[in-house]
Amino acid sequence: MIKKIIKSIGPAFILASLVLGPGSITVASSIGSKSGFNFLWVVVVAGISMVIYTSMAARFGIVNEDSILKTISEKYSKWFAVSIGVAAFFAAISWQFGNNLGIGIAMGAITGVDEYVWPLIFTPLGIVLIFYTKNLYKILEKIMMFLVMIMIAAFAFNLILIKPNLISVAKGFLPLSFSSNNFDEIVALVATTFVLPAAMYQAYLVRDKGWKKNNISEGVASSNMGVIMLGLVTVMIIITSAAALHPAGIVVNSAADMAVQLETLFGSYAKYIFSAGLCAAGFSSLMVNAVIGGGLLSDSLNLGSSMNDKMPKIFTSVILITGMLIAVFFKGNIIYALIMAQASSLFGVPLIAVGIFLITNNKAVMGEYINNKLQNGLGIFGFILILIMVYYMFNKLIMFIGNI
Repeated sequence: MIKKIIKSIGPAFILASLVLGPGSITVASSIGSKSGFNFLWVVVVAGISMVIYTSMAARFGIVNEDSILKTISEKYSKWFAVSIGVAAFFAAISWQFGNNLGIGIAMGAITGVDEYVWPLIFTPLGIVLIFYTKNLYKILEKIMMFLVMIMIAAFAFNLILIKPNLISVAKGFLPLSFSSNNFDEIVALVATTFVLPAAMYQAYLVRDKGWKKNNISEGVASSNMGVIMLGLVTVMIIITSAAALHPAGIVVNSAADMAVQLETLFGSYAKYIFSAGLCAAGFSSLMVNAVIGGGLLSDSLNLGSSMNDKMPKIFTSVILITGMLIAVFFKGNIIYALIMAQASSLFGVPLIAVGIFLITNNKAVMGEYINNKLQNGLGIFGFILILIMVYYMFNKLIMFIGNI
């Protein structure tokens, strides 16, 4: 029974592994150390929005034989679909630096070998997996199950060591802390939990899983489970940081800082446990980010939509190699390069939301599985969240450029 349940939620593990990268861990660690338990409620709000859009995409993928971007191209506009694919491609490239950095830092802490060596090892390994596996979906599913379980076990073990005050934790799920002074933290948590390229790709994952209309409840439940796992790990990291570091006035600015501070408080084994979780997060996100960016771009250009098609693999490899080169060899202003890469994809984030929303409200496409009023209401709420985040991030970008 347990084996059957785990097998049925393969797409959930892939979804969780995409979002749970070093960037998410850094944000959660930093917020917990600075603000304690205050913003646990934001994870719930962002998680609800993520559930709505992933379940929309999952329903589409199960009900329709054609891919979601192909259908968007046919029903609305080819350029609309291409814009989504290009945005997802550049977003994947911009995230890869953080993924490579996370792998390097974690493996460096575990082995003592220089952190810049590890991207040169893990990226070729990822490319080999992409090109030399007969069924990439099944391989990714098994690997991501293993890596996500490592993450959950590592962060849960640290949480057990810390023994947080449960009353304080419970208060953190109430929206008692909200002001313009902590808007940075709120936006960061929303951005790392509500990831629309991952939501859209759920349509491809359930299709590659082979699910049909009679599996729709199972498919939607699996997509929801992925978001629950994502939220669970994020909450565990915030609680760990809030309970261990916030009372001592220790502020962390990266996942590496978190590992070092845990070692200070609980001994060297805590650092190794946290580093194992960070490495699992880095490699899993490295792989799935690239597959999603490459797959969505290829499908938008009508060059193939399956993980086993040639062009998605080529685009995926381009993303992996570019991320590796940035992490290892780039000598310019890395922060500026990453901000510009991320900014180039921001226009596409609302487009993805609009695309998912429109196609799952199209009666001719979805039939009886069209969105209901509650799903549309929550979908509009999630779209407003995305617009606020994009507006805020572009203002930050303008301020950054103005200070150069």
